[in-house]
Amino acid sequence: MTSETVSRCPVCDGTQVRDLLRIEQVPVYCNVLWPDQRQACTAARGALVLSYCVACAHLFNTAFDPHLTEYTPAYDNSLHYSALFNQYAEQLAARLVDRYALRGKCVVEIGCGKGDFLRLLCTQGNNRGFGFDRSFEPEREQETLRGNVTFFQDFYTEEYARRYQPDFVCFRHVLEHIQHPLDFLGALRRSLGERRDVILYCEVPNALFTLKDMGIWDLIYEHCAYFSLNSLITAFNRAGFDVVASDESFGGQFIWVEARPGVGHSKVTLAEQQTPEHIHQYVDAFADQYQANVQAWRERLVNMAREGRRAVVWGAGSKGVTFLNVLNDHAADIRHVVDLNPHKQGRYVAGSGQQVVPPDFLCTSPATDVIVMNPLYLDEITAAVRAMRLDMRISNV
Repeated sequence: MTSETVSRCPVCDGTQVRDLLRIEQVPVYCNVLWPDQRQACTAARGALVLSYCVACAHLFNTAFDPHLTEYTPAYDNSLHYSALFNQYAEQLAARLVDRYALRGKCVVEIGCGKGDFLRLLCTQGNNRGFGFDRSFEPEREQETLRGNVTFFQDFYTEEYARRYQPDFVCFRHVLEHIQHPLDFLGALRRSLGERRDVILYCEVPNALFTLKDMGIWDLIYEHCAYFSLNSLITAFNRAGFDVVASDESFGGQFIWVEARPGVGHSKVTLAEQQTPEHIHQYVDAFADQYQANVQAWRERLVNMAREGRRAVVWGAGSKGVTFLNVLNDHAADIRHVVDLNPHKQGRYVAGSGQQVVPPDFLCTSPATDVIVMNPLYLDEITAAVRAMRLDMRISNV
């Protein structure tokens, strides 16, 4: 059942907000792993109260405390060690370069992470790039050709905007970490002034995927906001941007908008399934479906242990960490998490304490099952397991 709260929506300022789900004691960082198991198991935790705005179909954590999160180089949510994700990123970069003639231009990426996507944009279009992220690690610049790119281990400010005068600004998987998105977007709009030729690209997780397709393992503390296409467009419009294009991507798990500085108009028409009226139908049933999904996995893990099978989780990102923490009491036999990212290997999962290992660990492991945390990677992971000549059961959440 849902209940109404007095919270105001951080996107549309609406007051008809419903509490959908409360999850206690989740790690405040899913994408920070720890050097030893003790530190991992005692990592900071917080409450997640998932609330829904009836007016604009925005989801947000009303219990979020920004003082609990601080982004440092230890934060690592890079997905670029997957061939599938690299293909997605390369195709996205090529589309943006071609669509907006990004050749020889000044490109800024806010929240650039470890810099992988910014390098793609600059390599494909021979652009000058400036990346900003408190979690950037300078030593990783040796992993790929640096190109004409400069990184700042800092937040993007209006001073940087005046200094570099960008032609293109992108921020991917950033806005969902910001408690007050209109403050961020408003400051960005002011920094661009009267320049109507600048293009912005924003990409975030898709709230509809969470509600409709039960992407429940993406509910993490770092994400204080979960945008629908309607709430994302609303945020850009209210901040003074004209949205020129929008859609879903990456198997419906992401949504994006492309926008220009303007007066707050939208030039796109939402598909029926993306409208608030359509999304409402999933809201009331969400909490019950969440609990049913969690219970089904509890029973599955119990049966697996009863049969003498032992599983590993593949994916030490948000989904894997959430899965292991929510099911912690029933996942005692899951002792390892496989991940392709070498910077995660050897470290430990926040909260539940499993060690992250490389794929070839499976060759000497007693594990019988692989649980794939993102179904989009099922074929890629299956191929990797079979290439090691391992006869393991592979399934996805």
